[in-house]
Amino acid sequence: MEILRTENLNFIYPDGRQALSDISFSLEEGEMMCVCGPTGSGKSTLLRLLKRELSPRGEKSGDIFISGRKQEELSDFEAATRIGFVFQRPDMQIVTDKVWHELAFGLENIGIKQNEIRRRVCEIAGYFGMESWFDRSTDSLSGGQKQLLNLASVMVMQPDILILDEPVSQLDPITASDFIATLTKLCREFGISIIAAEQRLGELIPVSDRILAIKDGKTVAFGETRDCVRTLIKDEAFAVSMPASVKLYEKIMSASGKENPKETDNASHEEKTIKTDSATLKEEPINTDRATLAEEPVRTGITHSKEDHKGGDIPLSVGEGRRFLKEYLKSPESDPRILSEVSGSEDTRTLHEDDKENAAEKQAVSRVEANKENAAEKQADRDKKDSRRKDIETVLEFKEVYLKYERNGRDILRACGFKVGKGEVFCILGGNGAGKSTAISAAAGLIKPYSGKIRVFGKNIGDYKGQELYNECVAMLPQDVQTVFITDEINGRHPYDLSGGEQQLAALDIVLASKPKLLLLDEPTKGLDAVLGEELKKKLKKLAADGVTIVIVSHDIEFSASIADRCAMLFNGEVVSVGEARDFFKGNYFYTTAYNRIMRGMQAEK
Repeated sequence: MEILRTENLNFIYPDGRQALSDISFSLEEGEMMCVCGPTGSGKSTLLRLLKRELSPRGEKSGDIFISGRKQEELSDFEAATRIGFVFQRPDMQIVTDKVWHELAFGLENIGIKQNEIRRRVCEIAGYFGMESWFDRSTDSLSGGQKQLLNLASVMVMQPDILILDEPVSQLDPITASDFIATLTKLCREFGISIIAAEQRLGELIPVSDRILAIKDGKTVAFGETRDCVRTLIKDEAFAVSMPASVKLYEKIMSASGKENPKETDNASHEEKTIKTDSATLKEEPINTDRATLAEEPVRTGITHSKEDHKGGDIPLSVGEGRRFLKEYLKSPESDPRILSEVSGSEDTRTLHEDDKENAAEKQAVSRVEANKENAAEKQADRDKKDSRRKDIETVLEFKEVYLKYERNGRDILRACGFKVGKGEVFCILGGNGAGKSTAISAAAGLIKPYSGKIRVFGKNIGDYKGQELYNECVAMLPQDVQTVFITDEINGRHPYDLSGGEQQLAALDIVLASKPKLLLLDEPTKGLDAVLGEELKKKLKKLAADGVTIVIVSHDIEFSASIADRCAMLFNGEVVSVGEARDFFKGNYFYTTAYNRIMRGMQAEK
């Protein structure tokens, strides 16, 4: 049953900027839809329009239907309870001091009786596993706990539609995976329809039923997930954001000269068949004509098992990517040189069956032997790097640092110690609440440890007087970039009217204007699409080449792996591991790239 539909939705901001143009889509009850697109494409504007109370100021045209009724016809009670909204920034949504009160706040405001409030609050707290922190202060929660609290506070209202704006942008990889799993459970087990906009698509796309892709406020593709992925992987603006398994598939198929292996000589783009567990169904082409999208029924019944990836079908998840890769490598048509070319991994070894004694296999064996011979050389290179690092000037040093926010509170940093050299890009990773933001704030002199030493350019940070520390010396981009803005206009727009990614870039430019020699960045890729992430990477690498030392706190594993010279793992306030980026990510199981998870163990198989 259709629960949500938009028809020719347009929106123009008061400054004349058109954010949306003829957006039309529909959503069935119990479906999950991923909204994706470049930074500033209109995703947040669309989501806010779907929640009447959050609609931005401006000129709107077109219609939004909720269960067949126009949005304007809903009563205030229906509008408040039927559609839930989880914001991108967890702190922005929390309004009370205690967890239990936050859960009860919405119910109190719509006049629910106390007995029912207690029942609903206890039920939702039990479902989300919040009993152990039910009485805690909301200020003491980690980022992941705050986001889970926001979700629970919305779900206690028992909505039919749940809307989320970049819900995992500030979550570590493990917490993000758990959060997406929770959303999937709510959708599958309770029939809640979910719409989520996100830049980190690796977790969301595999569990989504549908995709709505928008660029410059216009629909690029809408339909069943795999159909849209096949379309979007051909578009440069979207291809870079696709899951690693999709990009690997596309590279291998292109290198093999097979653009779409699903198509046979008797099948065409106009009509293909997909085998499902129940039947063989006809699949119509994706219709990207915005004028007719609203009139075209949403296709249902075409399902793909997340657990049983079929050979030749485009893989969406890491598990499907591994199965596709194994099938490809065991096929007679596989080329042993392709895998190393598309993966960029010097340690990758292709797989062949024992009875395939052909030239390709011999080339693969030769490559393995060459890699073994180069192992000693690689180790020697690492030793040289370590030797050179000893001669590099230490720009930032933590030595046995202990820090807490409350006199009787727990230590946020405990015996924390590490060194960062001049011109180095140093990434600090770890779970929500591990102390990453605290460490970087202490490095900026914003908070003081009660024990231990922090040295900046060899000088104790407490010895810097006045603004000396910030006079072309240290600058920090905080996690809440809105605190950086000191004017009401940036390029003709109020900074709060910019998208999350645009705010990130504008704030970074303000920070860099102080010409720092030590740049501290807290979640710099938050809200950025993959294209802008690449531009940010190039900018930071140039700064590092010019001698600027960069320390990054991030949950973006892919970005960190692509830019870091060294990485540190912070756990429970203590740096437990520091290493070269390649070795760091290669040895991790969870804190590693999606490519590495797909390729792991391939070289060991026979």
